[in-house]
Amino acid sequence: MPRGDVRKVVLAYSGGLDTSIILKWLQTTYRCEVVTFTADLGQGEELEPARQKALLLGIRPENIFIEDLREEFVRDYVFPMFRANAVYEGQYLLGTSIARPLIAKKQIEIAEKVGADAVAHGATGKGNDQVRFELGYYALKPDVTVIAPWREWDLTSRTRLIEFAEQHQIPIAKDKRGEAPFSVDANLLHASSEGKVLEDPAQEVPDYVYSRTDDPESAPDQATYITVDFEKGDAVAVDGKKMSPATLLAALNELGRDNGIGRLDLVENRFVGMKSRGVYETPGGTILLAAHRGIESITLDRGAAHLKDELMPKYAELVYNGFWFSPEREMLQAAIDHSQQMVTGRVRLKLYKGNAIVVGRESPYSLYDQELVTFEEGAVAYDHRDAEGFIRLNALRLRTLGQRRKRIKS
Repeated sequence: MPRGDVRKVVLAYSGGLDTSIILKWLQTTYRCEVVTFTADLGQGEELEPARQKALLLGIRPENIFIEDLREEFVRDYVFPMFRANAVYEGQYLLGTSIARPLIAKKQIEIAEKVGADAVAHGATGKGNDQVRFELGYYALKPDVTVIAPWREWDLTSRTRLIEFAEQHQIPIAKDKRGEAPFSVDANLLHASSEGKVLEDPAQEVPDYVYSRTDDPESAPDQATYITVDFEKGDAVAVDGKKMSPATLLAALNELGRDNGIGRLDLVENRFVGMKSRGVYETPGGTILLAAHRGIESITLDRGAAHLKDELMPKYAELVYNGFWFSPEREMLQAAIDHSQQMVTGRVRLKLYKGNAIVVGRESPYSLYDQELVTFEEGAVAYDHRDAEGFIRLNALRLRTLGQRRKRIKS
């Protein structure tokens, strides 16, 4: 859609310098009405300043939307993802990736409500978030116009951005006048840091980068023991206390912070084609993943468990690349959710200096049979002699291959 045809745009707005510049740029470049949307995903920041800054920049009160999405975020996005034990490239718990589809969904809902014909985001042209936001927009509203300022404007340096802000009387925090040491994105699941001091992957991460976790070396010398209760694959209680999804994750975050759990220094493969170095802190999520795998270990059948592990990398890749609303992710989710029907019970964990260790698990639906596995006399459910035929049948093709090798050598 040509710039002159855009009448109203819904902007994903944090209230920070970059999105405030984007807000003013939209007003001056597209000459359109701007609606701001700010999501509370548990980033830990006061959101009222975002409202005040939007008002200062000329946004009418009825065009400012601020929503507390913490419960919806954990219940409908984080928990379904954790049922899959999703981990990208073996380590990353997808804290940034999983937040984007919810923000995109809410932007489209607001666009429909206020009659906007466009949506806009502040993701750069080098990152994954532009893909995640826009795939979400198009999945939910195929005819929507998407404005990505970082791919259009000529404000290609921090100096140019500051000059634009000063020209349009946009408030600039003192620490924003220089080069920021690194970029931070946070929500209730995690905090991520990248850029600047972190761009050289050969250099150790400075301790001041970490904001969600205490240094494991300084964590208590005494281990902390906790229990996590599950119902159908979702955590519902910590230490026997029932909690809502967001409250529970916040509680695990505090436990993880105190024990230095959840730090990750990762060089990952971005969907757009480059490698990037990110530092992630996922204290509660790290505990939750360990606990979920612990309860699955006694409630999932071997075939189902192994199939889930085979499907997981594909599921994680879909989330990372922004295909949350795709039919293939929904198909995988249906299979994963079906597997969780009996994933109910209690897991006991030991938290100690950066580690979340499962030390006990119990379930009314446990498949663990002590009578079968015991080394003591008296087990009647398993006849050791049955193993001979089992082994010979499984060895048949190996013996056949061995005979062929023998013939070739002779």
